[in-house]
Amino acid sequence: MKIADIEKMKEGQKVELKGWIYRQRASKNVAFIVLRDSTGIIQIVYGKEVGNKIFEKASTILIESSIKIKGIIKKDARAPSGFEIEGTDFEIINKAERFPITKDQSTEFLLNMRHLWIRSQKLTNVFKIKDTLFYAARDYLRKDGWYETQSPMITACAGEGGSTLFKMDYFGHKAYLAQTGQLYSEALIFALEKVYCFAPSFRAEKSKTRKHLTEYWHLEPEGAWITHEQNMKIQEGLISYICQTVAKKYPKELLALGRDPKDLLLVKPPFKRITYEEAIKQLQKRGSKIKYGEDFGVAEEKLLMKGEKAPMFVERWPAEMKAFYMKRDPKDKKIVLCDDLFAPEGYGEIIGASERETDNSILIKMLKKEGANLDDYKWYLELRKFGSVPHSGFGVGMERVLSWICKLDHIRDAIPFPRLTNRFYP
Repeated sequence: MKIADIEKMKEGQKVELKGWIYRQRASKNVAFIVLRDSTGIIQIVYGKEVGNKIFEKASTILIESSIKIKGIIKKDARAPSGFEIEGTDFEIINKAERFPITKDQSTEFLLNMRHLWIRSQKLTNVFKIKDTLFYAARDYLRKDGWYETQSPMITACAGEGGSTLFKMDYFGHKAYLAQTGQLYSEALIFALEKVYCFAPSFRAEKSKTRKHLTEYWHLEPEGAWITHEQNMKIQEGLISYICQTVAKKYPKELLALGRDPKDLLLVKPPFKRITYEEAIKQLQKRGSKIKYGEDFGVAEEKLLMKGEKAPMFVERWPAEMKAFYMKRDPKDKKIVLCDDLFAPEGYGEIIGASERETDNSILIKMLKKEGANLDDYKWYLELRKFGSVPHSGFGVGMERVLSWICKLDHIRDAIPFPRLTNRFYP
């Protein structure tokens, strides 16, 4: 059985558990082992009466050894679960060496030991929540009629600007790791109408902020017949559904990470919306020196979201600041029909979205401005020649959403093996 099953059982029942030693201490007459498995932790107590052989093993075994134990359930109000186990037997599956991770070690050391650090209770809780976050995202979209599709990880063209591309040699041809699956999803909407790609994306950004990874999980819905306004409604529905699902399934884990589940239960549509121009004016009133036409940095994002309890949209950004594929506002060609969704508490942008441009002349003009090779985009431009329709989409940085939900200090703890500007080991 699993440790979590103990809560459903009665005092005095016999149990058998398998797991790893999380903590261990012993005195002359009693040995205490805290056992962990994927569902939780529980204390097992061994007294001298179990016999010298078993007591000796329980008294000297090192942490992270894998073991099998037998015992009897006892009530203990001091224990997190309300129970402990009176140990009756003890079998060593693998006797661990002295564990290299101890208290007060540097982050750099812990990252070098990431393959062992992921056993910590904190990261275990984070990755349980991440599993549900992924499940909830898919569940929301499937219930709304979206199809999951795939896009290539190796591509000949940029989706988000050439400066953040990882270049590679592809049998003598120049190729790149995908920044986004969006362009390929745009092709699929003409068959399936509402699709989403859920895959890693790669960004060669030389940024060392707490919210940047060079490889991250990217959820990208793309839908035919969807306007800018409808696009924002889908985004807020998705994020709310994720928050509600996680809060209801993992309240204990959230509390252990410092997040009150009630915070997430309050995240419901509609989200507050302001334009980029309004955001600039707000920031200036709050003391920022930012000017119109400048992007938000970490300080501006934090200042803008001060006091907000739920994510907020900043929409209709200047065209010159955004990607080539974003549709111009018919009322003001200098503005694009896009939005960024910002999380509260300084966690920054979690979604980038827009209605897509359907006018090839504008797309060609923007691609030339960026110095792109039009031959690489020939297939993409052909989409507008054969039954083009209004369509929109967005990209969710899933580790950023997870960082906010779990109140993480750094995005590196939102992924098992983080890839940063200075790290690709282990």
